[in-house]
Amino acid sequence: MDLPVMPPVKPMLAKSVAKIPPGMQYEAKWDGFRAIVFRDRSEVELGSRTSKPLTRYFPELVAELRKQVPERCVLDGEIVIARNGRLDFDALTERIHPAESRVRMLAGKTPASFVAFDLLALDDRSLLDAPLTDRRALLERALADAAPPVHRAPATTDIDVARQWFEQFEGAGLDGVVAKPLTLRYLQDKRAMFKIKHERTADVVVAGYRFHKSGRVLGSLLLGLYDDQGRLQHVGVSAAFPMKRRAELVEELEPLRMDDVTGHPWAAWADGPAHETARLPGAPSRWSGKKDLSWVPLRPERVAEVAYDHMENGRRFRHTARFRRWRPDRAPRSCTYSQLEEPVRYDLGEILGTPDHR
Repeated sequence: MDLPVMPPVKPMLAKSVAKIPPGMQYEAKWDGFRAIVFRDRSEVELGSRTSKPLTRYFPELVAELRKQVPERCVLDGEIVIARNGRLDFDALTERIHPAESRVRMLAGKTPASFVAFDLLALDDRSLLDAPLTDRRALLERALADAAPPVHRAPATTDIDVARQWFEQFEGAGLDGVVAKPLTLRYLQDKRAMFKIKHERTADVVVAGYRFHKSGRVLGSLLLGLYDDQGRLQHVGVSAAFPMKRRAELVEELEPLRMDDVTGHPWAAWADGPAHETARLPGAPSRWSGKKDLSWVPLRPERVAEVAYDHMENGRRFRHTARFRRWRPDRAPRSCTYSQLEEPVRYDLGEILGTPDHR
């Protein structure tokens, strides 16, 4: 492979802001795997945000990219999987598997798509120093004839359209809106763009915690919500605390600490098959590897208010929740899924212009 921009490339990043800023280019914030596509004729490589290759996990996408994108180019975008008209991140994570036979099976069962939103090189020209407006114009020409599963991400400079997208697109599983300055060069690994995400709050049961990797201070709170059957489901964690506060929380929660997990709603956490019928902490995954997933059980008697952006499949927080305050006025049993706001459904095909998109 011999391109004007060679792997590895660290993607340009975005920093969070509260409101959509004026005078920029706006795009949807896709909830998938960030990927840099390198194509040099027959060679195609998919680079990840961590620079580890994703190529072997998406053979069906490699084949389509070889057909559809310019012979020599570097693209920035997102690998996504859509089912029933919305993004499915769980299905995407299942694709990262060591067995080639399973990768091939899932490539047929849950094929991925690539949504391109930037062009970093074309033919013999590096575009890293070109302004965003030039890169976008070249991207639109380069992918003018692209067809599913290769897409060109919709973009607009109309802030009113961006505000509409922010409200509508969440119903298709998207994550918010990204704003990019029009003169922006491509700055690797720099937070030079802006992301605007939904933030909501929920009252959750604090039913345990994990220790921090540095020692015997709190690393993360384990959060739960009661389902319609009265079972406490593990829905995520809250982990952003100053180090002093981490030590204080261990002492603060000591009166709720259980000697062992017997009698706890998540007592079956170490039983692999139990994870098939309930959401429990410590589920084995390809991401955790040999990471210690043990945790300290607490009597589920304390309620916290946390902020979150959106739910994954309506069952768990997609990202780490942000602790806001304790809620001594709330009864743990009142912390149910029914309090969560559900976004209005919106068909992903309407965003990508493909009504039959899987």
